[in-house]
Amino acid sequence: MTASPGTARSDPDQPGTGPEPRTPGSLGAELRRMLAAGDLDLPVPGRDGPEALTRRWAALSRWGRRDLALARLAEGHADAVAILAEAGLHPEPLALYGVWAAKSGGTGAAWGEDGLRGTVRFCSGLTGLDRALVVAGEHLVEVDLTAPGIERHPEAWQSVGMDASDSGDVRFEGVPATEVGPPGWYVARPGFVLGGTGVAAVWLGGAAGLLDAVCEYLRPRADEHQLAHLGALHTAVRGSEELLRSTAAVIERSAEPGLLNATCRASVEHTAREVVDRAPRITGPALLCRDRRFAQHLADLQVFIRQHHAERDLAALGRGVLEQRA
Repeated sequence: MTASPGTARSDPDQPGTGPEPRTPGSLGAELRRMLAAGDLDLPVPGRDGPEALTRRWAALSRWGRRDLALARLAEGHADAVAILAEAGLHPEPLALYGVWAAKSGGTGAAWGEDGLRGTVRFCSGLTGLDRALVVAGEHLVEVDLTAPGIERHPEAWQSVGMDASDSGDVRFEGVPATEVGPPGWYVARPGFVLGGTGVAAVWLGGAAGLLDAVCEYLRPRADEHQLAHLGALHTAVRGSEELLRSTAAVIERSAEPGLLNATCRASVEHTAREVVDRAPRITGPALLCRDRRFAQHLADLQVFIRQHHAERDLAALGRGVLEQRA
């Protein structure tokens, strides 16, 4: 398991000293270790006492700071456990879960009397998970991933970014499944928007990890232009961290997310894009070309933040702002 970009670094001036590449297998083994040790057991809002949401998002951010591909898998498991808790259900003991909900390019699953059918894209952990919560139209269903009728296509994932997240397409052909909650419950439940901001907490941790790496690189060599970029990134990351904390605190007091989640998620995405843009401008090609951890973490973050739908999400936020001020 590799360290975060800000720790135990190789010297970019000495090529060939970097760590071994991550693989889905190595991250899967680490995920199993974390599950057995209870490290994936995050506080569930509404169940685990005061500041559960604050503590949950802080843990998600720490995972992202360490390794974004690992954090993607860990967050998916934690999200599935929280969804089951919201439905009054319990996960299978020592089973690794994911949430597969994409409807990209006209694909998606359907569920009926003949089981679960269809293709779902962007399924992380497709070869290493035990169970998945799959969105099938208006239904959310739980699937045992050892069941027959499941075709996995890891070759569909061609990106270097998040390449160790064990992602790809899954085809279901009459797979048995159990419904979780009534039709429409998945997106209507209070935890839906909170889960989206939990993903943003992982993005923010990833941005902070890159900032760690930049700081370490600059210590013996910073000039004024590099320091100016560093000051801008520090400001952006700290601002989003404070917004994430205050958002969690307000939601825990009022139980009404309103525009807070969308605002927080947009702020984090903007911060992450700033880090992705400015970090290589600070370091030049040295870390990009000679430090595998830095280059991989940068590529991971660039892919991961595209779960934010850019101008479409911002337009929805703007619409909500106008309605609130009417």
